Amino acid sequence: MEEPRKSAEDFLHLINQSKRGKLKIYIGMSAGVGKTYRMLQEAHVLLQNGIDVKIGYIETHNRKETHSLLDGLPVIPRRKLFYKGKELEELNVSAILVLRPEIVIIDELAHTNIEGSKNKKRWQDVMDILEAGINVISAVNIQHIESLNDEVKSVTGIEVAERIPDTVLAAADEVVNIDLTAEELINRLKEGKIYDSSKIQSALGNFFKSENILQLRELALKEVASQVTRKVEAEITIGKSLRKEKFLACISSNEKTAKNVIRKTARLANYYNSQWFLLYVQVPKESSDRITLSKQRHLINNFKLATELGAEIIRIENKNVALSIMEQCDERNITTVCIGKPHLDIWRIIWATDTFNSLLKRLSKQNVDLVILS
Repeated sequence: MEEPRKSAEDFLHLINQSKRGKLKIYIGMSAGVGKTYRMLQEAHVLLQNGIDVKIGYIETHNRKETHSLLDGLPVIPRRKLFYKGKELEELNVSAILVLRPEIVIIDELAHTNIEGSKNKKRWQDVMDILEAGINVISAVNIQHIESLNDEVKSVTGIEVAERIPDTVLAAADEVVNIDLTAEELINRLKEGKIYDSSKIQSALGNFFKSENILQLRELALKEVASQVTRKVEAEITIGKSLRKEKFLACISSNEKTAKNVIRKTARLANYYNSQWFLLYVQVPKESSDRITLSKQRHLINNFKLATELGAEIIRIENKNVALSIMEQCDERNITTVCIGKPHLDIWRIIWATDTFNSLLKRLSKQNVDLVILS
């Protein structure tokens, strides 16, 4: 009976997948490259071809060329609400679900909703709309992708607060890069096509430095290329059976390094379109009655981050970390173990045990790679 039930469930999953709306995301290296402009251009073409397309939320930032493209496009009124004495506007998800356009344009995918909204983030609103069978075209900048947070900060010196999980990008049916050269983008900034004239000099001296733009452009190009590779590998049947990558990220209660291991493992898993796991081994000195509340809070936040990035969380109580890693590799057919630099608490624990050499030998024997993340 179990096999027919599973077969029926699989078929039902396929049916539900076909009912889900399609997601197209425009991605760019920074503000001002033309993502919103391109979405509005596409909306006009769709409308001319008899497609029921509506504007759910567009942020033109008072750019004349972009704002003029709203003329003639049907706009769904935004939801208005008061917050801290001010009237603010948000995406009207309820109205979109009632009107059920064939395609809805929703800008600023990484936006944080006003307190009191159903969802904390706009990307969550978009997921609800897709589940209702409505197609969505949206946009995001490369610096808003969660697993790239540390790389973007090292490039720009700025930690971006509003971010989307990599799983949102992976769920997109189409990802399109809006590309400009650094020179073209800086010229647009100087001409007042991105920010108000009072902000231009400050922007040129900070985020919009030529070297920053070049590195962000490279990140955007790589990200879109990896998404295309992922889609091709997922859709094309390969003649011979290939070894499927599975990653195991190992963390301790060290908050900062754990975040780094999580984000970099997520990037690797995303690149290979692979399943990945997060392993935390609770050693006796980190038992719930001995670990500090702040460390417990950081651990919970890191588990949440890993979940958003597509990981399955594994929590184990064991004094032997190395043995726990080996057991998980056996149980889950792991191909690559990812761990932090030697200064990590978890590394010191492993190094201090007699089983460290046996870990390396066992991983080597099982053809499991060990990656030390900087």
